[in-house]
Amino acid sequence: METLAKIEDINQPRVVIVGGGFAGLELARALRNAPMQVVLIDKQNYHAFQPLLYQVATASLAADSIVSPFRKILDGQDNFYFRLAEAICVDTEQHLLETSIGRIRYDFLVLATGATANFFGDEQMQRHAITLKSVADAIELRNTVLSNFEQALQLGDMEKINSLLDFVIVGGGPTGVEIAGALSELRAHVFPRDYRELNFKEMDIHLVQSGPALLKGMSAEASQKSLEYLKHFGVQVWLDRRVKSYDGYTVTLNTGEKLITRTLIWAAGVTGSPIKGLREDCLLPGNRYAVNEFNQVAGYDNIFALGDIAAMRSELYPEGHPMVAQPALQQGRLLGQNLERQLKNEPMQPFRYDDKGSMATIGRNHAVADIKLFGRDLRLGGFIAWLAWGFVHVVSLVSFRNRLIVLLNWAYSYFSYDKGLRYIIGTRKVLPPVEDTQDKAIT
Repeated sequence: METLAKIEDINQPRVVIVGGGFAGLELARALRNAPMQVVLIDKQNYHAFQPLLYQVATASLAADSIVSPFRKILDGQDNFYFRLAEAICVDTEQHLLETSIGRIRYDFLVLATGATANFFGDEQMQRHAITLKSVADAIELRNTVLSNFEQALQLGDMEKINSLLDFVIVGGGPTGVEIAGALSELRAHVFPRDYRELNFKEMDIHLVQSGPALLKGMSAEASQKSLEYLKHFGVQVWLDRRVKSYDGYTVTLNTGEKLITRTLIWAAGVTGSPIKGLREDCLLPGNRYAVNEFNQVAGYDNIFALGDIAAMRSELYPEGHPMVAQPALQQGRLLGQNLERQLKNEPMQPFRYDDKGSMATIGRNHAVADIKLFGRDLRLGGFIAWLAWGFVHVVSLVSFRNRLIVLLNWAYSYFSYDKGLRYIIGTRKVLPPVEDTQDKAIT
């Protein structure tokens, strides 16, 4: 490893951004015309639109329809530099970021490392469950689902077959609700055509939520409607239940109830992804950095945190802002403006979150939306909310190519009742084998 990573020094203040999610990418864009050198560090060379990962996992979209390379997105931005690397630790005294390709000097360091799945210390769950935080996760889930059905065709024991057909989704937030709805559509319209030998009336979809309501953070009306929609689509919703354990076959709830599945999808919680080198007291529960109203990490003037990794506590948001796209985008945009203000020796402006609302889709023609519009709170459900959800997600994609591909895929799926991306390429989740005493190949 070289002592210093090879990055051209253009004799301008250098902003190093760690993480190219919503916050990091928006900051890089906001600094397009700033007299600064912008260096983005990420383990991947692309930005992924995470709200649609579940559609990659359920064969609605190809992975390349929701990703776009950083170099393509910021093509023509002369002050932008990208390095494919992993951040390891920070030397705050020397103003150096140590990465997998060497050390990088910074004048301003911005941590936008996002969050990862939180298994709350349950190592067995972590080994056996499938998460949905990355494109690789989405592809693995799709491959696992299809591989399980292929395997089910070779079995003779109904309990073993059902374990491959059934799904348990842990977490009743937007991700969990949307996966459950997507799987129910596949069960109704796609899987019975592909796997005619299997009885999909035996395919159960379980959604386990630890609290009394779905979609925590949304309105009570949205929560109730989402529950009604899921039940309409045949999803079994378990409220006020927690998953106590999962061994790769049996799911045990805290009530003692048991479910059988070879596919448990974990959407129950997230934790921040900090890096080493900063003082321990600036890291709050949940592994989020304590930041002030300017997104400065507590105790540092030139180190900032944005998005999911940042906890800006206030009376309205005592635990920090919601870990969703809008706070990240708005923080990235404002920080870009504030860094330019600092160069001009002007005071920075404090962050004020403009909550535009929340939405979730449950299935075909069914969604819920809490929208803040011109000072009014709108509660939408059904087809109108479903259209609003689709419009917002299409316009939020980072490139015209992504928008066009997603629109065409959605149109095809809507009119054909088909999900055309049912192929197995790449890795799948491999669990320990269950002792087989009765299975026989169907001939």
